[in-house]
Amino acid sequence: MKRNVLIIGAGGVAHVAAHKCAQHNDVLGDIHIASRKIAKCEAIIASVHDKGSLKDPAGRLQAHTIDAMDSAAVAELIRRTGAKIVINLGSAFVNMSVLEACITVGDVAYMDTAIHEDPLKVCEPAPWYANHEWKRRERCAEAGVTAILGVGFDPGVVNAYARLAEDRFVDEIRSIDIIDINAGSHGHWFATNFDPEVNFREFTGTVLSWQKGRWQENRMFEVGHTWDLPVVGPHKAYLTGHDELHSLAQRYPQADLRFWMGFGEHYINVFTVLNKLGLLSEQPVTTAEGLEVVPLKVVKAVLPDPASLAPSYTGKTCIGDLVKGTKNGQETEVFIYNVADHAEAYAEVGSQGISYTAGVPPVAAALLIARGAWDTRHMVNVEELDPAPFLTLMDGMGLPTRVRDALGDRPWNQ
Repeated sequence: MKRNVLIIGAGGVAHVAAHKCAQHNDVLGDIHIASRKIAKCEAIIASVHDKGSLKDPAGRLQAHTIDAMDSAAVAELIRRTGAKIVINLGSAFVNMSVLEACITVGDVAYMDTAIHEDPLKVCEPAPWYANHEWKRRERCAEAGVTAILGVGFDPGVVNAYARLAEDRFVDEIRSIDIIDINAGSHGHWFATNFDPEVNFREFTGTVLSWQKGRWQENRMFEVGHTWDLPVVGPHKAYLTGHDELHSLAQRYPQADLRFWMGFGEHYINVFTVLNKLGLLSEQPVTTAEGLEVVPLKVVKAVLPDPASLAPSYTGKTCIGDLVKGTKNGQETEVFIYNVADHAEAYAEVGSQGISYTAGVPPVAAALLIARGAWDTRHMVNVEELDPAPFLTLMDGMGLPTRVRDALGDRPWNQ
């Protein structure tokens, strides 16, 4: 049984994960939080105590300073803390340095919530996982490292939804449309729901989708569709390139795979202006004063910290998979989804709903690793694993799954 957790990162998602780990520290053991800024780790620990999240009050909860780009330092911290489960919730730029540290130590579990990114590249060749993560499959197996890639909500839970559809609802999958709608309001003139640098980088590159057995390219905001979803109702969403498509295309090559994200006109207008002015570029420029700056990092610095949005956030999110195909020779479709409430997330753990949906799943995965069910000792994407125990855990952790099909709208396991 693997115990003791090291959380890398101290942003909004790490805040949620720390609370959820604390709520299950009787199983997960000691909890360590590490970031470049130890004050942010200490603030999370204070929040955990303020909310009374520790299930076992005697459990250890400790903050550490770490440069997650320094793989040797991360390996040393893993050894020093005795962590057997590493939840990487830092920037996507640190994924490979943290994974390398886990491989160096051996016999530990690694997980992240997004594909690795090279700071100097936007939109690498498809499939994205093949550029970095999958190159380390054999080494993970040799070192006995359980590496679960992309185990946030999207990617992560939506991958489990695709596998659930395969296992229970659709014999032959012809298409999977992943739809992500945030129907909430944070009250700011403009802000991003997660790290602005990562947020904007997602939308400045080519939009990739898997259709007709090949990768198709589009421009951002070129293809839109209005989806009428449970609870939140009709919302306009746009075809967007996203992480999960790059592993799902390996499992479901016969299906059309698309990712849709909801955007309001205000976001689109601000994004378009920033992009046309070159302020979303990741390439350095030199000012008239001789200072070298990265425009995207400057934009990030002047926007609100996503974690600061939580107190005023209202409304709900709806994220799910619309899966079409055949069942018993008949045409069928099923929408597998979750609805999360921003205010409820804030009341429970002091976060907004976007961070909540991303922070709960890796802790559910950590519990399955600790209990042995998902301790694979090699690298996997979420759709390769049995989704039932994962979704069952999340039902009780604040992210219940529902299905809507010809039989009505109901919990996924009824």
